[in-house]
Amino acid sequence: MITTLRTDITVADICKGFVYNEYEGKGLFGLSGRLTIQPEYQRNYIYADGKRDVAVIDSILKGYPLGLLYFTKVDEDKYEVLDGQQRITSFGRYVTGKFAIKDAGGIPRYFSGLAADLQDKIMQTPLTVYICEGTESEIKEWFKTINIAGVPLNEQELSNAIHSGPFVTKAKEEFSNSQNANVQKWSAYIAGNVLRQDYLRTALDWVSKGNIDDYMSRHRFDDSITELKAYFTSVIDWVSSVFIDLEGEMKGLPWGELYERYHQNAYAPDEVSAKLRELYADFYVKDKKGVYAYILGGCTDHRLLNIRVFDEPTKKAVYARQTDRAKEKNRSNCPLCALGNDNNRTRIWIMAEMDADHVTAWSKGGATDMENCQMLCRTHNRAKGNR
Repeated sequence: MITTLRTDITVADICKGFVYNEYEGKGLFGLSGRLTIQPEYQRNYIYADGKRDVAVIDSILKGYPLGLLYFTKVDEDKYEVLDGQQRITSFGRYVTGKFAIKDAGGIPRYFSGLAADLQDKIMQTPLTVYICEGTESEIKEWFKTINIAGVPLNEQELSNAIHSGPFVTKAKEEFSNSQNANVQKWSAYIAGNVLRQDYLRTALDWVSKGNIDDYMSRHRFDDSITELKAYFTSVIDWVSSVFIDLEGEMKGLPWGELYERYHQNAYAPDEVSAKLRELYADFYVKDKKGVYAYILGGCTDHRLLNIRVFDEPTKKAVYARQTDRAKEKNRSNCPLCALGNDNNRTRIWIMAEMDADHVTAWSKGGATDMENCQMLCRTHNRAKGNR
C-alpha cells in the first residue's frame, strides 16, 4: 500500500459540501463531494453523546492535535475515510449547527454563535492526512489493525469491513439504524447497542446458526436481505407469542438456538405465563435466565435453574444431628450406608466426605430448608440423582 502525506487540507476544506444523515446517524460526504466520510465498511457514528463530539471541538479550539487521518484514493480526486470518520463527522456536525459546546461561562454556543476569531480558528485548523492507495484486501487489512480515536472496532464492525457490499449496506439500514421503529420492540430480547452493530450481529447469528462470517461472505453481493429479515422476524414473533410477559432476563438470551430447538412445539401462553410467575417467585431458583429454556424444554432439566443450595449453617446442623443419632445406634451417619451390609454400615463419615441432599427433590416440591435436608456420603448422593 502506498501512502502520501497531505498537510494542506483544513477543517474548512472538509466541511465544504458536508452532509450528515440524522436518520441513519452517519456523516456522508465532505470535501466538496469528493470525500465519502462513512464507507460501508466503517462503523456507525458513535460520538453524538455530548462528550466525545464536544471533546473534538475543544481540542481544535485549544490547539491540540486531532491525530492522523487516513483517506483511501478510490478514483481521480475521489476519496473515502479509512480512519478518522468519528472526528470528521464531529467537527462537520458542529460547523453545520448540529450541536453546541459550552463556553467558559457555561453558556451553550453553536458554531454560528461563536466569535469570528474562534470560527476562523476552527475552520483554518490544518489536518494531517495520509492518502492511501492499494488493493481492496490491503485496505481492509489495514483497517482491521487500527483503532478509531481510542475505540477499538468490535467483532461485527470488523466483519462489516471485511464483507462490505450491498448486503452489508441493506443489513445496516435495517438492523443498525437507531431510528428504526422496531428497535424498541427488539430491545426486550436483544442486548447491546444498535449503533455498535449488536442487533445486526444477533440477527446474523440467528440466521447463520452461529456461522456469521461464512454467511456474510456467501451473501456479500446480494441486493436483498429478505432471508435475514424473515428469519429474524420469525424468531421475535415466536418468542413474543410464547412468553407474553416481558422480563429483564429475556434480554440477550440465545433465542435463535431456542427457536430452532422448540418452535415446532405447541405451548399455551397462559400456562407458560403462570409457570414463569411461579418460578420467578421461588426463592430457591437462582438463575432466572434459565427458566425460559427450562419451560420450553418441558420443565425437566433442573440444572438450568441453578437451584439455591443448602447454606453452611444448615449443613453443619444436619450433619451434627445425623452423626449424634448414628453413634447412638452404632450405624453410619449416612442413612443409605446404614441400610447396607458392607463395612460402611457403621462408618462415621467426616463432613468433608458428605454432600447435602434434598430428601424430597426440589423438582417434586421439596424445599431447600433444614427439614428437607439430609447429609449423604458422596457416593450415595451422586447415585441418588433426582429420585
